[in-house]
Amino acid sequence: MSETFDINDTGRIPVGIAKLDLQSELPAADVPEIIIITGMSGAGRTRAGATLEDLDWYVIDNLPPSLLPAMARLVTAQSGVKKLACVVDVRTREFFQELMGVLKELDDSNTNYRILFLDASNEELVRRYESVRRPHPLQGKGRLLDGIVHERNVIEGLRLRSDVVIDTTTLSVHDLARKVRELVSSEQEARVHLTVMSFGFKYGLPVDADHVVDVRFLPNPYWVTELRHLTGKDEPVRDFVLSIDGAQSFADKYVDLLADIVHGYERELKPYVTIAVGCTGGKHRSVAMAEEISAQFSARGLPVRTLHRDLGRE
Repeated sequence: MSETFDINDTGRIPVGIAKLDLQSELPAADVPEIIIITGMSGAGRTRAGATLEDLDWYVIDNLPPSLLPAMARLVTAQSGVKKLACVVDVRTREFFQELMGVLKELDDSNTNYRILFLDASNEELVRRYESVRRPHPLQGKGRLLDGIVHERNVIEGLRLRSDVVIDTTTLSVHDLARKVRELVSSEQEARVHLTVMSFGFKYGLPVDADHVVDVRFLPNPYWVTELRHLTGKDEPVRDFVLSIDGAQSFADKYVDLLADIVHGYERELKPYVTIAVGCTGGKHRSVAMAEEISAQFSARGLPVRTLHRDLGRE
């Protein structure tokens, strides 16, 4: 079965889009968002919820459908929860009928929401359940495939009602996470967030660094009397460090090298990266170089923050 990633492939007006105009007076960033995650058992509902949780959504797993309206009322532009994802397990005819009634209630109250339906082929679902050696929740005393077919018959109407259908048959867990991110993340939110940290080797390596660069190959401003009391954030020290033969070239080439690595991190869903720049005491060379590296990444449009771990520690 080929992979599908269809937005409203049934021709229905997407629920979230149809209702968005009712809140058009709110800035886009302040419009509350609700996503209902449902679909076949074993198709990746929990993984989709975890992905949204990593993106700062408030996620409730295995929520009874009857509680959806109450949770939706808690999501407002004024509250602390502006992005709510509810993983709804609809395994029986009774739960399905209850959910359809709840969706009508949300429609009547002009609630802005989308339904994400996760699906997979019967063969793939059988393989996944057998790999974890667990029975299907609707299997009963029958075969594993019986439970899968029964669940599919129950929720087929919900699949047609959904705004987005993702077929996970050929997707890895990382591929699914990438699809979910594409649904909800703006271009800025999808970027890697960099932290460039200066440090002193004599105080130990940062334990959370993804990359460590040693700038002790540069002459130490500490031995220049008029610079000793200053730091790498002061212009005289910065100019001294970057004017050293090879220093500016090193910074330029290092950022060029890391740019490709950062792109790979974006592709592999690693959202936070720490680059540690070290010298002996973390006061002069590492501080000046960290500031320069941060400035170059910022000029490329990446979200960057600069920390100086050991500045003022001497």
